Amino acid sequence: MIAQAAYYPVFLDLRERRCVVLGDTPLADEKARALRGSGAIVVHIRRPFQAGDLVGAYLAIDASDDPAAQLEARTEADRERVLLNVADVTHQCDWIAPALVQRGPLQIAISTSGESPFLARALRERIERILGEEWGPFTRLMGRMRRRLRRAGVSGEAQQRSYRRLLRSRAAVMLRDGNQDAAAALALTIEQGARDTDGSPAMGEVVLAGAGPGDPDLLTMGARAVLADADIVFHDALIGAEVLGLCGPRTRLVDAGKRAGGRSTSQSDINAAMIAAARGGDLVVRLKGGDPFLFGRGGEEVEALQRAGIPVRVIPGVSAALAAPAAAGIPVTHRGVAASVAFVTGHRAQREPIDLGALARSVDTLVVLMPSELETIAGRLAAVLGADRPAAIVSQATTPNQRVVRAPIGRIAAAARVARVEAPSTLIVGAVVNVLSDIEGLSAAEHQTHMGALASPM
Repeated sequence: MIAQAAYYPVFLDLRERRCVVLGDTPLADEKARALRGSGAIVVHIRRPFQAGDLVGAYLAIDASDDPAAQLEARTEADRERVLLNVADVTHQCDWIAPALVQRGPLQIAISTSGESPFLARALRERIERILGEEWGPFTRLMGRMRRRLRRAGVSGEAQQRSYRRLLRSRAAVMLRDGNQDAAAALALTIEQGARDTDGSPAMGEVVLAGAGPGDPDLLTMGARAVLADADIVFHDALIGAEVLGLCGPRTRLVDAGKRAGGRSTSQSDINAAMIAAARGGDLVVRLKGGDPFLFGRGGEEVEALQRAGIPVRVIPGVSAALAAPAAAGIPVTHRGVAASVAFVTGHRAQREPIDLGALARSVDTLVVLMPSELETIAGRLAAVLGADRPAAIVSQATTPNQRVVRAPIGRIAAAARVARVEAPSTLIVGAVVNVLSDIEGLSAAEHQTHMGALASPM
């Protein structure tokens, strides 16, 4: 059962309303300034409360920090039907002030119903770092578009498409960079498209976005934004439910994964579906594990989309090639130990034209992604590097199910079988595997746990 909120959130129009602030404190000064900023007629009473102070007030704030006076003010507020807020005394409040993020006409209020003002402030500060000052002029730009489209008699559906296009466009970036004229021109172009349309939607867009190695906190802010706005997301098979949960409530999800030995969607079918969706006006996200351009066939998809005349852009992601070793406490390079690293996929490592032995000999650290035939790969590496070369398998990196198995390359396949390592996994080979686990006074298991904690974002 969902608990009922104790307060009803509302924004009040206080213009020309008489509002009383009680108290000669810095907090009282702050509250008075905020009320004046809303257009209220503010009466700031700095002396101790007296009967009649709240008569005729629309609402009042008691920031006097005087318990006896607060009780008197509470009694008068009830009698005069004045909405009263007593600072930091929640049980005496008719209303509470939220933590507020303000960007011009855009206001975001955060309340914990009095449970934790600290948490409300902390969340406000986080949102302030996400929503820059450009969102004020962007909100006004959106308002001007809305008024013009309504005056022009544009249909509601076409209006909504225009708003979505403006929100997804680079207008906010232009405003952040001070290019107000460019943002206004872009908005006018979108509006004109809504007026001139014959009923068919304007061309959409495809975004290739990296989903990272598994932990949803490792997605970039750009990837999170397009997932929230997307009409349709074509995702890889191994993208987790928590990552897909970042998609908007109306986003359509399509499993476009390729599964070794199982039923898969062909690349040509994926390309055709993305092209059709974009031509239908959708914002299409191709969500790929790790980074789209590191063994992700992202380049092939970009080529197909460009040939079809579809606007396409790429948002890089955190690759498991770096994230998996880091999450296990393995630096792929380390001063005095390893100055070079190479990356290869498991299926390429098993066949030509990759000379796995030559590649392994040429670098200090070798990282093999998705080593499905681990025994074969490990055997080839042991033959050229020696069976005692340090190695590690990191399974389901950065997720709650992450497991790390360390063993010499000659025994790593057997150790992985005993540990029942599951896909997706990453093989790391080189002296770096044990460089941090050998710290005096810290066992490998303890260090592994410690590094996992450090790798997790706050």
